[in-house]
Amino acid sequence: MPKALKDITVLDFSHLLQGPFATQLLGDMGANVIKIERPGQGDLFRTMTFKNRWVGGTESPNFLAWNRNKRSLAIDLKAPEAKTILYKIGERADVVVQNFRPGVLDKLGFGYADFRKINPRIIYCSGSGYGDSGPYATRPGQDMLIQGLAGLASATGRGDGAPVPVGAGFADQIGAMNMVYAILSALYWRERSGEGQEIKVDLMSGLLQHQNQEMVWVMNFNENFERPKSSIGHAGMDAPFGVYPTSDGWVTIAMSPYKKLVGVLGKPELLAYDDPKTLFDKRDEIWEKIAAETKKWTTEDLLEAMLKVDIWCGEVKRHLDVIDDPQVKHMGVVTAYEHARAGKVKVIGPVVRLSATPPTIERPAPIVGEHTEEILHEFGVDEKTIADLEARKVIEQAA
Repeated sequence: MPKALKDITVLDFSHLLQGPFATQLLGDMGANVIKIERPGQGDLFRTMTFKNRWVGGTESPNFLAWNRNKRSLAIDLKAPEAKTILYKIGERADVVVQNFRPGVLDKLGFGYADFRKINPRIIYCSGSGYGDSGPYATRPGQDMLIQGLAGLASATGRGDGAPVPVGAGFADQIGAMNMVYAILSALYWRERSGEGQEIKVDLMSGLLQHQNQEMVWVMNFNENFERPKSSIGHAGMDAPFGVYPTSDGWVTIAMSPYKKLVGVLGKPELLAYDDPKTLFDKRDEIWEKIAAETKKWTTEDLLEAMLKVDIWCGEVKRHLDVIDDPQVKHMGVVTAYEHARAGKVKVIGPVVRLSATPPTIERPAPIVGEHTEEILHEFGVDEKTIADLEARKVIEQAA
Protein backbone atom coordinates (compact mmCIF):
# COMPACT_ATOMS: atom_id res chain seq x y z
CA MET A 1 0.00 0.00 0.00
CA PRO A 2 1.49 3.41 -0.93
CA LYS A 3 2.53 5.81 1.82
CA ALA A 4 2.11 9.56 1.45
CA LEU A 5 5.41 10.34 3.21
CA LYS A 6 7.41 7.21 2.36
CA ASP A 7 10.37 9.22 0.95
CA ILE A 8 10.58 11.58 3.93
CA THR A 9 13.22 11.00 6.62
CA VAL A 10 12.65 12.65 10.00
CA LEU A 11 15.49 13.09 12.47
CA ASP A 12 13.59 13.23 15.76
CA PHE A 13 15.33 14.72 18.80
CA SER A 14 12.04 15.26 20.63
CA HIS A 15 10.87 13.84 23.96
CA LEU A 16 7.83 13.66 26.23
CA LEU A 17 4.61 14.53 24.31
CA GLN A 18 4.53 17.48 21.91
CA GLY A 19 7.33 16.47 19.55
CA PRO A 20 6.83 12.69 19.78
CA PHE A 21 3.13 12.96 18.92
CA ALA A 22 3.99 15.10 15.90
CA THR A 23 6.61 12.64 14.63
CA GLN A 24 4.29 9.69 15.30
CA LEU A 25 1.68 11.31 13.05
CA LEU A 26 4.33 11.69 10.35
CA GLY A 27 5.37 8.06 10.90
CA ASP A 28 1.78 6.90 10.53
CA MET A 29 1.85 8.45 7.06
CA GLY A 30 4.97 6.48 6.17
CA ALA A 31 7.83 8.82 7.11
CA ASN A 32 11.10 7.17 8.15
CA VAL A 33 11.33 8.50 11.73
CA ILE A 34 14.70 8.07 13.45
CA LYS A 35 14.22 8.76 17.16
CA ILE A 36 17.37 9.99 18.90
CA GLU A 37 17.54 8.85 22.53
CA ARG A 38 19.96 8.98 25.41
CA PRO A 39 21.78 5.70 26.05
CA GLY A 40 20.37 4.02 29.13
CA GLN A 41 17.30 6.05 29.99
CA GLY A 42 16.04 7.13 26.59
CA ASP A 43 13.05 9.46 26.31
CA LEU A 44 12.01 10.72 29.77
CA PHE A 45 8.47 9.40 29.14
CA ARG A 46 9.88 5.86 29.35
CA THR A 47 10.24 6.44 33.10
CA MET A 48 6.77 7.94 33.68
CA THR A 49 3.36 6.31 34.04
CA PHE A 50 0.03 6.64 35.87
CA LYS A 51 -0.60 4.88 39.19
CA ASN A 52 2.78 3.10 38.91
CA ARG A 53 1.36 0.66 36.35
CA TRP A 54 3.50 -0.60 33.43
CA VAL A 55 2.26 -2.34 30.28
CA GLY A 56 3.63 -5.88 30.24
CA GLY A 57 5.22 -5.07 33.60
CA THR A 58 8.00 -2.98 32.02
CA GLU A 59 6.78 -0.43 29.46
CA SER A 60 5.37 3.04 30.05
CA PRO A 61 1.90 3.62 28.54
CA ASN A 62 2.89 7.29 28.23
CA PHE A 63 5.78 6.36 25.93
CA LEU A 64 3.85 3.69 24.02
CA ALA A 65 1.10 6.20 23.26
CA TRP A 66 3.28 8.58 21.23
CA ASN A 67 6.14 6.58 19.71
CA ARG A 68 4.92 3.93 17.28
CA ASN A 69 6.23 3.82 13.71
CA LYS A 70 9.72 4.96 14.75
CA ARG A 71 13.17 3.47 15.10
CA SER A 72 15.39 4.25 18.08
CA LEU A 73 19.01 5.33 17.76
CA ALA A 74 20.61 5.61 21.21
CA ILE A 75 23.57 8.01 21.10
CA ASP A 76 25.31 10.40 23.49
CA LEU A 77 24.82 13.86 21.99
CA LYS A 78 27.78 15.24 23.96
CA ALA A 79 30.24 12.78 22.43
CA PRO A 80 32.29 14.22 19.52
CA GLU A 81 31.39 11.21 17.36
CA ALA A 82 27.68 12.09 17.64
CA LYS A 83 28.15 15.07 15.32
CA THR A 84 29.81 12.94 12.66
CA ILE A 85 27.01 10.39 12.75
CA LEU A 86 24.06 12.76 13.03
CA TYR A 87 25.42 15.17 10.43
CA LYS A 88 25.74 12.18 8.07
CA ILE A 89 22.05 11.42 8.68
CA GLY A 90 21.27 15.14 8.38
CA GLU A 91 22.71 15.23 4.87
CA ARG A 92 19.88 12.96 3.72
CA ALA A 93 17.17 13.94 6.20
CA ASP A 94 14.19 16.05 5.19
CA VAL A 95 12.97 17.16 8.61
CA VAL A 96 14.45 17.69 12.06
CA VAL A 97 12.09 17.91 15.04
CA GLN A 98 13.11 18.92 18.55
CA ASN A 99 11.46 20.27 21.70
CA PHE A 100 14.37 20.86 24.06
CA ARG A 101 14.41 24.12 25.98
CA PRO A 102 15.45 27.00 23.68
CA GLY A 103 19.18 27.05 22.93
CA VAL A 104 20.04 23.59 24.27
CA LEU A 105 20.56 21.85 20.91
CA ASP A 106 22.29 24.92 19.47
CA LYS A 107 24.94 24.66 22.17
CA LEU A 108 25.45 21.00 21.35
CA GLY A 109 25.87 21.74 17.66
CA PHE A 110 22.49 20.42 16.50
CA GLY A 111 20.62 23.67 15.83
CA TYR A 112 19.04 24.85 12.60
CA ALA A 113 22.19 26.70 11.47
CA ASP A 114 24.27 23.55 11.96
CA PHE A 115 22.01 21.34 9.85
CA ARG A 116 21.40 24.01 7.24
CA LYS A 117 25.14 24.18 6.52
CA ILE A 118 25.17 20.53 5.51
CA ASN A 119 21.70 20.40 3.97
CA PRO A 120 20.11 23.66 2.73
CA ARG A 121 16.85 21.78 2.03
CA ILE A 122 16.40 20.78 5.67
CA ILE A 123 13.16 21.68 7.44
CA TYR A 124 13.92 22.25 11.12
CA CYS A 125 10.95 22.36 13.51
CA SER A 126 11.39 23.46 17.12
CA GLY A 127 8.69 23.17 19.76
CA SER A 128 8.78 25.11 23.02
CA GLY A 129 6.53 26.28 25.81
CA TYR A 130 6.70 30.01 25.15
CA GLY A 131 8.95 30.61 22.16
CA ASP A 132 12.70 31.19 22.28
CA SER A 133 12.72 34.71 23.74
CA GLY A 134 10.83 36.84 26.23
CA PRO A 135 10.33 36.74 30.00
CA TYR A 136 9.05 33.13 30.07
CA ALA A 137 11.52 31.64 27.58
CA THR A 138 13.50 29.71 30.22
CA ARG A 139 10.47 28.55 32.20
CA PRO A 140 9.38 24.89 32.03
CA GLY A 141 6.86 24.55 29.21
CA GLN A 142 4.71 21.79 30.72
CA ASP A 143 1.10 21.29 29.60
CA MET A 144 -0.77 22.07 32.84
CA LEU A 145 1.37 25.17 33.42
CA ILE A 146 0.43 26.44 29.96
CA GLN A 147 -3.26 25.73 30.59
CA GLY A 148 -3.05 27.96 33.66
CA LEU A 149 -1.11 30.76 31.98
CA ALA A 150 -3.25 30.80 28.83
CA GLY A 151 -6.55 31.15 30.70
CA LEU A 152 -8.00 27.72 29.92
CA ALA A 153 -7.92 26.40 33.49
CA SER A 154 -9.55 29.56 34.88
CA ALA A 155 -12.40 29.16 32.38
CA THR A 156 -13.03 25.51 33.29
CA GLY A 157 -14.89 24.09 36.27
CA ARG A 158 -17.42 25.49 38.70
CA GLY A 159 -17.23 29.05 39.92
CA ASP A 160 -17.39 27.96 43.56
CA GLY A 161 -14.32 25.74 43.16
CA ALA A 162 -10.75 25.85 41.96
CA PRO A 163 -9.78 26.28 38.29
CA VAL A 164 -9.74 22.90 36.53
CA PRO A 165 -7.13 21.73 33.98
CA VAL A 166 -8.39 19.66 31.05
CA GLY A 167 -8.16 15.91 31.70
CA ALA A 168 -5.53 15.28 29.00
CA GLY A 169 -2.37 16.90 27.64
CA PHE A 170 -4.37 19.37 25.56
CA ALA A 171 -1.71 22.07 25.05
CA ASP A 172 0.94 19.52 24.03
CA GLN A 173 -1.35 17.81 21.56
CA ILE A 174 -2.37 21.10 19.97
CA GLY A 175 1.35 21.89 19.72
CA ALA A 176 1.94 18.56 17.97
CA MET A 177 -0.82 19.26 15.45
CA ASN A 178 0.64 22.70 14.76
CA MET A 179 4.05 21.11 14.19
CA VAL A 180 2.61 18.69 11.62
CA TYR A 181 0.59 21.42 9.92
CA ALA A 182 3.72 23.58 9.60
CA ILE A 183 6.00 20.72 8.50
CA LEU A 184 3.64 19.58 5.76
CA SER A 185 3.29 23.17 4.54
CA ALA A 186 7.08 23.54 4.49
CA LEU A 187 7.48 20.28 2.58
CA TYR A 188 5.03 21.50 -0.04
CA TRP A 189 6.85 24.84 -0.32
CA ARG A 190 10.16 22.99 -0.73
CA GLU A 191 8.73 21.01 -3.62
CA ARG A 192 7.97 24.31 -5.36
CA SER A 193 11.04 26.32 -4.34
CA GLY A 194 13.73 23.79 -3.45
CA GLU A 195 14.27 25.63 -0.18
CA GLY A 196 14.14 24.38 3.38
CA GLN A 197 13.26 26.57 6.35
CA GLU A 198 13.05 26.86 10.11
CA ILE A 199 9.76 26.35 11.97
CA LYS A 200 9.01 27.44 15.53
CA VAL A 201 5.91 26.27 17.39
CA ASP A 202 5.09 27.13 20.98
CA LEU A 203 2.42 25.77 23.29
CA MET A 204 1.18 29.06 24.69
CA SER A 205 0.40 30.59 21.29
CA GLY A 206 -1.26 27.36 20.18
CA LEU A 207 -3.51 27.20 23.22
CA LEU A 208 -4.50 30.83 22.81
CA GLN A 209 -5.37 30.17 19.17
CA HIS A 210 -7.57 27.25 20.17
CA GLN A 211 -9.51 29.50 22.53
CA ASN A 212 -10.04 32.05 19.78
CA GLN A 213 -13.81 32.44 20.13
CA GLU A 214 -13.43 33.04 23.86
CA MET A 215 -10.47 35.39 23.39
CA VAL A 216 -12.26 37.41 20.70
CA TRP A 217 -15.19 37.98 23.08
CA VAL A 218 -12.97 38.90 26.03
CA MET A 219 -10.70 41.22 24.05
CA ASN A 220 -13.51 43.05 22.28
CA PHE A 221 -15.73 43.52 25.31
CA ASN A 222 -12.85 43.97 27.79
CA GLU A 223 -14.51 41.65 30.28
CA ASN A 224 -13.60 38.26 31.75
CA PHE A 225 -15.92 35.28 31.74
CA GLU A 226 -17.16 34.21 35.15
CA ARG A 227 -17.48 30.47 35.66
CA PRO A 228 -20.95 29.27 36.64
CA LYS A 229 -21.48 27.82 40.11
CA SER A 230 -23.27 24.82 38.64
CA SER A 231 -22.43 22.33 35.89
CA ILE A 232 -23.25 24.71 33.06
CA GLY A 233 -20.75 23.59 30.44
CA HIS A 234 -19.05 26.85 29.44
CA ALA A 235 -18.32 30.10 31.24
CA GLY A 236 -19.98 32.12 28.48
CA MET A 237 -23.08 30.01 27.92
CA ASP A 238 -26.60 30.26 29.31
CA ALA A 239 -28.88 27.49 30.55
CA PRO A 240 -29.51 24.70 29.75
CA PHE A 241 -26.02 24.14 28.20
CA GLY A 242 -24.26 21.77 30.60
CA VAL A 243 -23.96 18.42 32.34
CA TYR A 244 -26.93 16.96 34.24
CA PRO A 245 -27.37 14.02 36.61
CA THR A 246 -29.70 11.11 35.95
CA SER A 247 -30.71 8.30 38.28
CA ASP A 248 -27.84 6.16 36.97
CA GLY A 249 -25.31 8.54 35.42
CA TRP A 250 -24.93 11.85 33.64
CA VAL A 251 -26.01 13.45 30.37
CA THR A 252 -24.87 16.48 28.42
CA ILE A 253 -27.29 18.97 26.90
CA ALA A 254 -25.90 21.42 24.34
CA MET A 255 -27.46 24.33 22.43
CA SER A 256 -31.12 23.34 22.26
CA PRO A 257 -34.48 25.13 22.40
CA TYR A 258 -35.29 25.60 26.07
CA LYS A 259 -39.01 25.04 25.45
CA LYS A 260 -38.35 21.59 24.00
CA LEU A 261 -36.42 20.53 27.10
CA VAL A 262 -39.13 21.85 29.41
CA GLY A 263 -41.66 19.90 27.36
CA VAL A 264 -39.68 16.66 27.75
CA LEU A 265 -39.36 17.18 31.51
CA GLY A 266 -43.06 17.98 31.83
CA LYS A 267 -42.51 21.09 33.95
CA PRO A 268 -44.28 24.02 32.23
CA GLU A 269 -43.56 26.31 35.20
CA LEU A 270 -39.92 26.39 34.09
CA LEU A 271 -41.00 28.40 31.03
CA ALA A 272 -41.00 31.46 33.32
CA TYR A 273 -37.25 31.62 32.75
CA ASP A 274 -37.47 31.52 28.96
CA ASP A 275 -35.83 34.70 27.76
CA PRO A 276 -32.15 35.11 26.79
CA LYS A 277 -31.14 37.45 29.62
CA THR A 278 -32.78 35.34 32.31
CA LEU A 279 -31.35 32.12 30.91
CA PHE A 280 -27.88 33.61 31.43
CA ASP A 281 -28.34 35.67 34.59
CA LYS A 282 -30.10 32.85 36.44
CA ARG A 283 -28.34 29.94 34.77
CA ASP A 284 -27.19 28.36 38.05
CA GLU A 285 -30.70 28.50 39.50
CA ILE A 286 -32.14 27.07 36.28
CA TRP A 287 -29.51 24.31 36.24
CA GLU A 288 -30.54 23.25 39.76
CA LYS A 289 -34.22 23.08 38.79
CA ILE A 290 -33.51 21.11 35.60
CA ALA A 291 -31.13 18.79 37.46
CA ALA A 292 -33.83 18.03 40.04
CA GLU A 293 -35.98 16.74 37.18
CA THR A 294 -33.33 14.87 35.18
CA LYS A 295 -32.44 12.88 38.33
CA LYS A 296 -35.85 11.24 38.06
CA TRP A 297 -34.96 9.66 34.70
CA THR A 298 -32.61 6.87 33.73
CA THR A 299 -29.95 7.95 31.28
CA GLU A 300 -31.35 5.72 28.55
CA ASP A 301 -34.92 6.97 28.91
CA LEU A 302 -33.95 10.64 29.09
CA LEU A 303 -31.71 10.42 26.03
CA GLU A 304 -34.43 8.65 24.06
CA ALA A 305 -36.99 11.31 24.96
CA MET A 306 -34.66 14.22 24.15
CA LEU A 307 -33.36 12.77 20.89
CA LYS A 308 -36.92 12.15 19.75
CA VAL A 309 -37.51 15.95 19.68
CA ASP A 310 -34.01 16.72 18.32
CA ILE A 311 -32.48 18.08 21.50
CA TRP A 312 -28.68 18.04 21.27
CA CYS A 313 -27.69 15.64 24.01
CA GLY A 314 -25.42 12.74 24.86
CA GLU A 315 -24.33 10.33 27.56
CA VAL A 316 -21.32 11.09 29.77
CA LYS A 317 -19.09 8.01 29.61
CA ARG A 318 -15.93 6.93 31.39
CA HIS A 319 -12.98 5.69 29.37
CA LEU A 320 -13.73 1.98 29.72
CA ASP A 321 -17.29 2.60 28.57
CA VAL A 322 -16.02 4.48 25.52
CA ILE A 323 -14.15 1.41 24.27
CA ASP A 324 -17.45 -0.47 24.01
CA ASP A 325 -19.37 2.44 22.50
CA PRO A 326 -21.07 1.25 19.28
CA GLN A 327 -19.93 4.28 17.29
CA VAL A 328 -16.33 3.87 18.45
CA LYS A 329 -16.46 0.20 17.42
CA HIS A 330 -17.96 1.15 14.06
CA MET A 331 -15.18 3.69 13.39
CA GLY A 332 -12.51 1.09 14.20
CA VAL A 333 -10.19 3.49 16.00
CA VAL A 334 -9.27 1.02 18.77
CA THR A 335 -6.55 -1.34 17.60
CA ALA A 336 -3.46 -3.12 18.95
CA TYR A 337 0.12 -3.98 18.10
CA GLU A 338 2.63 -6.52 19.40
CA HIS A 339 5.55 -5.19 21.43
CA ALA A 340 8.70 -7.21 22.15
CA ARG A 341 8.47 -6.60 25.91
CA ALA A 342 4.95 -5.42 26.62
CA GLY A 343 3.15 -8.02 24.50
CA LYS A 344 -0.16 -6.97 23.00
CA VAL A 345 -0.64 -3.22 23.43
CA LYS A 346 -4.09 -1.75 22.85
CA VAL A 347 -3.94 1.72 21.30
CA ILE A 348 -6.00 4.33 19.51
CA GLY A 349 -4.87 3.98 15.91
CA PRO A 350 -4.53 6.60 13.17
CA VAL A 351 -7.74 8.60 12.83
CA VAL A 352 -7.22 10.45 9.52
CA ARG A 353 -8.80 8.77 6.51
CA LEU A 354 -7.02 8.96 3.15
CA SER A 355 -8.38 6.93 0.25
CA ALA A 356 -5.09 6.44 -1.63
CA THR A 357 -2.44 6.58 1.14
CA PRO A 358 -4.05 5.63 4.45
CA PRO A 359 -1.93 5.80 7.61
CA THR A 360 -1.07 2.46 9.25
CA ILE A 361 0.87 1.08 12.19
CA GLU A 362 3.97 -0.64 10.83
CA ARG A 363 6.15 -0.65 13.96
CA PRO A 364 5.50 -0.72 17.71
CA ALA A 365 7.08 1.90 19.93
CA PRO A 366 10.80 1.02 19.99
CA ILE A 367 13.03 -0.15 22.81
CA VAL A 368 15.90 2.25 23.60
CA GLY A 369 18.55 1.72 20.94
CA GLU A 370 16.61 -1.08 19.25
CA HIS A 371 17.58 0.14 15.78
CA THR A 372 20.96 1.74 16.48
CA GLU A 373 23.02 -0.72 14.43
CA GLU A 374 20.43 -0.93 11.64
CA ILE A 375 20.31 2.86 11.23
CA LEU A 376 24.08 3.33 11.39
CA HIS A 377 24.60 0.68 8.70
CA GLU A 378 22.11 2.53 6.48
CA PHE A 379 24.21 5.68 6.74
CA GLY A 380 27.53 3.97 6.03
CA VAL A 381 28.96 3.37 9.49
CA ASP A 382 30.99 0.14 9.44
CA GLU A 383 30.78 -2.73 11.93
CA LYS A 384 34.19 -2.01 13.50
CA THR A 385 33.26 1.61 14.22
CA ILE A 386 29.89 0.56 15.65
CA ALA A 387 31.59 -1.93 17.98
CA ASP A 388 34.09 0.72 19.12
CA LEU A 389 31.37 3.33 19.76
CA GLU A 390 29.34 0.82 21.72
CA ALA A 391 32.35 -0.21 23.82
CA ARG A 392 32.96 3.46 24.70
CA LYS A 393 29.22 3.97 25.49
CA VAL A 394 28.75 6.62 22.80
CA ILE A 395 25.92 4.53 21.37
CA GLU A 396 23.70 1.82 22.80
CA GLN A 397 21.97 -1.18 21.30
CA ALA A 398 18.92 -2.79 22.83
CA ALA A 399 19.68 -5.89 24.84
